[in-house]
Amino acid sequence: MRVSRRNAECLKGILTKYCDSSGRKISEEKSSIFFSGNTDVEEKMVVCNILDIMTESISDKYLGLPALVGVDRTDCFRHLVDRVRGRISGWKEKLLSSGGKEILIKSVAQAIPVFAMMVFRLPNKIYKGMIDAISQYWWGDEEEQKRIHWQQWWKLCMPKNKGGMGFRDLQSFNLALLAKQVWRLMSEPESLCARVLHAKYYPDGNLLNAKPKQRSSYMWQSVLAGLECFKQGYIWRVGDG
Repeated sequence: MRVSRRNAECLKGILTKYCDSSGRKISEEKSSIFFSGNTDVEEKMVVCNILDIMTESISDKYLGLPALVGVDRTDCFRHLVDRVRGRISGWKEKLLSSGGKEILIKSVAQAIPVFAMMVFRLPNKIYKGMIDAISQYWWGDEEEQKRIHWQQWWKLCMPKNKGGMGFRDLQSFNLALLAKQVWRLMSEPESLCARVLHAKYYPDGNLLNAKPKQRSSYMWQSVLAGLECFKQGYIWRVGDG
């Protein structure tokens, strides 16, 4: 909304009606508010006092994802690398066979960033951080001793019938998940997400010809990256009508 007393009071009234009707109550301690950079300080205080929200959102997360992705995108997703490293550091204390390591890497370590990759295209530094941690665990590196990595990691991402280990190429997998979101936008045009993005980014309804817009969100930029991947594999199929 625009920063004004009238809009803040209107929003406060809507929330109050909702609370009275549902019997629920808003937790103001857990609530935060975000202002654009050119908002006047006095106007911020007026809105915060009306809504009883004094916490300004800067680096909040929603469902584990950053609510706002700033210029430094690497910093926004650094927690994924930390989670992978934290999980792997606990495994290093256990003596596992190569088969056991393979199962843990595929089922746990490489599954940690999947939810974020369904929404955002991760920066290259984040891919590298996660791959380095997984690779070091696979080859048995220790804090005081680094062992020889006998194969490049991309070769281990090849299918087993082609000489690899079948590990995920995280960058390609990220693009595949974003391409799947493109397909969902096309196949479920009445969903809330599709209607919002349709109204803002491709009002002509032609998603395949959507172009980047100035100051578009990072989420939409990620969808466009998935769109390029989608275009490489989609086909028209003649059906029964």
